[in-house]
Amino acid sequence: MNPVLMTTSMMTLSAVQNNRNLLSNTGAAWSFASRHVGDKFPTILHCLFGNPFRPVAFDPNWRTSTAIGLAQTMYDARDFGAMPILADALQDAGGEDAAILDHCRDAAGVHVRGCWVVDLVLGKS
Repeated sequence: MNPVLMTTSMMTLSAVQNNRNLLSNTGAAWSFASRHVGDKFPTILHCLFGNPFRPVAFDPNWRTSTAIGLAQTMYDARDFGAMPILADALQDAGGEDAAILDHCRDAAGVHVRGCWVVDLVLGKS
């Protein structure tokens, strides 16, 4: 057999096996998360990523000392009870984006460290 063809075949086989392992590990991670987080899993994903089909334009002028202080305190303490107050601070700074304000004021929402709104306020990517 041609050595180049043999090497290419071996690389292709290796790539297929790596992808199979990746998919099985991803499935295991999803299964683990679903079992331990339960029905809150989709809500947590929304908190982390927002709506990827409707990107938000965040005006840096909304990063007032009040908004940054609230966001940093919530981020450090992992206590997001002040999210409605953060919405008020952003609105006071001129922020009127409905997706941001609604996310902050959603009483049924679950917030976690890495929340897309908190990260926007803190300038994290």
